[in-house]
Amino acid sequence: MGNDEASVVIGGEAGDGVRASGELLGRIFNRHGFYTFVRDDYQSLIRGGHNFSQIRASSENIWSQIEEADVVIALDERSIENHEDRLAGEGVLIFDSDDLDYDSEKASPLPLTSMVENVEGIDIMRNSAAIGSVAYLYGLDLEIVTKLMKEFYGGRAEKNVQLAKDGYEYAEENFDKIAGMEAPDREESPLLTGNEAISLGAPKAGLDVYIAYPMTPSTSILHFTAAHQEELDLTVVQPENEIGVINMALGAAYAGARAMVATSGGGYSLMQETLSLAGMSETPILIVECQRAGPSTGVPTYTGQADLSFALNSAHGEFPRIVIAPGDQVEAFYLAGEGLNLAWKYQTPVILLSDKHLSESRMSANIDPDRVAPEKAKIASNPGSDYERYKFTEDGVSPLAFPGTPEAVVKTSSYEHVEFGYTTEDPEEIVEMQDKRARKWDSIEDEILQRDLVNVYGDEDAKNLILAWGSTKGAVLEAIKLLNKPAKFVQPTYLKPFPADDISEHMKGAERIVCVEANATGQLAELIRKETLSEVDEKILKYDMRPFNPPDLAERLEEVLG
Repeated sequence: MGNDEASVVIGGEAGDGVRASGELLGRIFNRHGFYTFVRDDYQSLIRGGHNFSQIRASSENIWSQIEEADVVIALDERSIENHEDRLAGEGVLIFDSDDLDYDSEKASPLPLTSMVENVEGIDIMRNSAAIGSVAYLYGLDLEIVTKLMKEFYGGRAEKNVQLAKDGYEYAEENFDKIAGMEAPDREESPLLTGNEAISLGAPKAGLDVYIAYPMTPSTSILHFTAAHQEELDLTVVQPENEIGVINMALGAAYAGARAMVATSGGGYSLMQETLSLAGMSETPILIVECQRAGPSTGVPTYTGQADLSFALNSAHGEFPRIVIAPGDQVEAFYLAGEGLNLAWKYQTPVILLSDKHLSESRMSANIDPDRVAPEKAKIASNPGSDYERYKFTEDGVSPLAFPGTPEAVVKTSSYEHVEFGYTTEDPEEIVEMQDKRARKWDSIEDEILQRDLVNVYGDEDAKNLILAWGSTKGAVLEAIKLLNKPAKFVQPTYLKPFPADDISEHMKGAERIVCVEANATGQLAELIRKETLSEVDEKILKYDMRPFNPPDLAERLEEVLG
């Protein structure tokens, strides 16, 4: 990769500690000051199978993993078979010479099992010795490595620290350094997953309660928030299923608590009836939908962007809903807070679309936490006994009151209703309430479409235009660095309401327009056609449920841009 970039793959079976080791090595690079990206690839297995972690570090900002590696750490035979072909010209393959045979000019045997036995450790600790050897290869500071191991492993750190030192010393005596990397002069930023960023961003906007049922890849939000309830000032609840999740969340919001739920496509499907209830009852809720491969169970630990159309058209009936899609961890933090504020401002569901690649990958994230704060909702002052929950207003948003407010009866209903919340089947009253909710959507559009809803990268004057959304942003940003021709990249972060005028303006000046998506049907391209009446020229679609590899994407872009 050169003196200013590193790419490492750690592979082994489920149970070998591959994901933890990938995270730790990523944190080591990040602590040194390098911009870092970590991607985990794992099967839906507790033991066995094949897992690997890709760690990339650079002195310049990076947005994605790449497939090529300078170092492969193989903890089992399958890791050698699967990853030796991705090694760069000068790359090396580190393997446990006590357990595996591998004969190649790239072979870097390391007696991992013997090292673990010498400290009376357990097999999973082999990773620590391997990490120590990687530290030597890249000229990393062993003191930083061991300090981070102590932070990472806590009371279990002693043997891991010794193994890291043993691995470093063995590499020093037997291996040639790859490169002495020079870290940029920058303040260390957190190495966050998208799910961690969401978990931190929503509380900054006043989140009170998080309710969820475990479903990959949203599960780590539940784990993170549960582990940090006190620091985040949250109540975290795990009900019996996703139907219970969203019904509890609506109940919490009815009582005045800002609530967020998260799930994946299958769980989101179960929530549809209650999502429609949120639309009718005008109950604010933030729903995080972490996409994974489908349909049905699909390949549950892999990524995709196939739920866009589903999110845009979720639930039955006509009612306002907002759909947002962060493209990286920084946007995930800000948009989680923004989404929660909008849900309460307009008393409507907000759907935040993530995916496995964004939700579980780690990236150095420079976040300004003070940029997000709770925004005031329209709360009724002294509502009294004649309180009208669904009072007609110019903007369609009625003043909120909560159960327990003196004298007020807070009546909400799944049935069509009049201003007081009492049910109705009268045609004129039905139209009046439908029109009220339509005015709310007009208000949403009037405000949100004034914001910056698209990010523009690359050469703003280029005639080649690339469009993408969500986590595909990272691969596109890396790919345009490799192009031999100028290109402009436009990424919408709001998909409903859709910034049709902005997108149209960018398309108007383009000679060649390419849409890049991780689905089989080009759902963003279809949304653009619907909203702007304009077609893209080409679609680059990837639906093997793995994220784009930037060099491969750059090749495809060169072909279609002509």
